[in-house]
Amino acid sequence: MTSPCPRYIVLLKPQIADSEGHPEHGAALRSATVEATGVEGVSGFPRYEGDGVQADIDPETRTVEAVTIDGDELPYGWVVEVAEAPHDA
Repeated sequence: MTSPCPRYIVLLKPQIADSEGHPEHGAALRSATVEATGVEGVSGFPRYEGDGVQADIDPETRTVEAVTIDGDELPYGWVVEVAEAPHDA
């Protein structure tokens, strides 16, 4: 397993479709910088927290395996994307 990154940027996007019905996630409506907590989340992957977001992120694929936003589930139809945060963020 790849060692966890100490910090990521989580981008929350509405899942919309283009005129042909292909998913087009659009611009981020909210972003959050999350940092490793040092604990394993309910999904079995490292837990990250920050700016009201808790996310379990697979360090190999950068897939969000579990997420809450301000203590609630991700709104229906929304997606989460992850980017590695700059070292000085």
